Amino acid sequence: MTMFKKTLAAAAVSAALLPAQAIQAGEVEVLHWWTAGGEARAAAALKEMMEEQGHTWKDFAVAGGGGEAAMTVLKTRAVSGNPPAAAQIKGLDIREWAKLGFLTSLDDVAEANQWDQLIPPVIADVMQYEDSYVAVPVNVHRVNWLWANPEVLESAGVAVPKTLEEFYAAAEKLEADGVIPLAHGGQPWQDATVFEAVALAVMGPEDFASAFVEHDMDVINSARMEEVFAEFAKVMSYVDDDAAGRDWNTATGMVIRGEAAMQIMGDWAKGEFTAAGLTPGEDYICAPAPGTGGQFTFNVDSFAMFSLSDDDNTKAQKDLARTIMEPEFQTVFNKAKGSIPVRTDMDMSGFDACAQASMDTFKSSADDGGLVPSFAHGLATTSYVQGQIFDVVTNFVNSDNKDPARATDQLAAAIQAAL
Repeated sequence: MTMFKKTLAAAAVSAALLPAQAIQAGEVEVLHWWTAGGEARAAAALKEMMEEQGHTWKDFAVAGGGGEAAMTVLKTRAVSGNPPAAAQIKGLDIREWAKLGFLTSLDDVAEANQWDQLIPPVIADVMQYEDSYVAVPVNVHRVNWLWANPEVLESAGVAVPKTLEEFYAAAEKLEADGVIPLAHGGQPWQDATVFEAVALAVMGPEDFASAFVEHDMDVINSARMEEVFAEFAKVMSYVDDDAAGRDWNTATGMVIRGEAAMQIMGDWAKGEFTAAGLTPGEDYICAPAPGTGGQFTFNVDSFAMFSLSDDDNTKAQKDLARTIMEPEFQTVFNKAKGSIPVRTDMDMSGFDACAQASMDTFKSSADDGGLVPSFAHGLATTSYVQGQIFDVVTNFVNSDNKDPARATDQLAAAIQAAL
């Protein structure tokens, strides 16, 4: 007898000994990689909420921040016919799993709880396959943040830059004051994070989406994209020579200690400032990346729901999806994670100033078209296209001869090859 069948048999014996009400409860197995710090506390809170509803939580945690190890395990489980109830999957990978027939519809939960009224369409679309919800969003990260040390800026006599030109002027003064203007880690995803912030500033949200979501070659291989690479090169010229291989949180630490003035990074960086006991608006500043005020590049964590054969476990799965979207969990999780709730009707009074500012822009950008998915973090395009963009951008960063026209041609060819 397989371990899976043994588990089912044991569950059946246990069920026979339980009160009638408890028999209706099911087991929900959840694959995730939230294994440290605030993320682990948030996962524990979700477990507690499910257990309060009478369900059994089976933790399927696979360490590894990017989830690569988790995906390897998931593929093995799914192909063998033994998937978990829910798995942490994001972006277009959700559709790939749905296309293969592994995911189940959550439309009944979504309709009963008015998800269409609570989730901006551009994010709801990522959670759906053929107009049916197959995944539930957990949170929203804003990627295009600028983090700054106010004492360092004040010492150099500069304000928080709102445009790229203001950034360059501030950076010159900061260098003259003996401070690294921009803390950065020379890793492909970090290079792409800065690149997409510059691209949004130069192109605006409409052309950004045309290039990196719709892959319009007329926009990708254009003079405007050459301008993006030229501005990106200038921004990166204010990074120190020791950036290669540096982790993002180490770069954040440079801003905290005053070794560097600023960092362009998603709102997970806030956790580093919080851990250092710092207060937003006083000890550190969060502001839109230069040139992107009023626009919002999003990264969303989400759980895809797999088709199950057991009715009680399916009920538990539906309850999990509903619980994730409820205000209580949205509050607990996002305060721990540094992100904001995906619901636009949330009371944000208990959140910090950065989260409140993020939610304000999230709502306004959802209305005016300034809300765009991050390609650096897997929301805008496939992993194949993303990998090609990473290669071109990082090669450009590390090139001694940065030629924007050549890089634009390379980007167009690389994206075309991956489609």
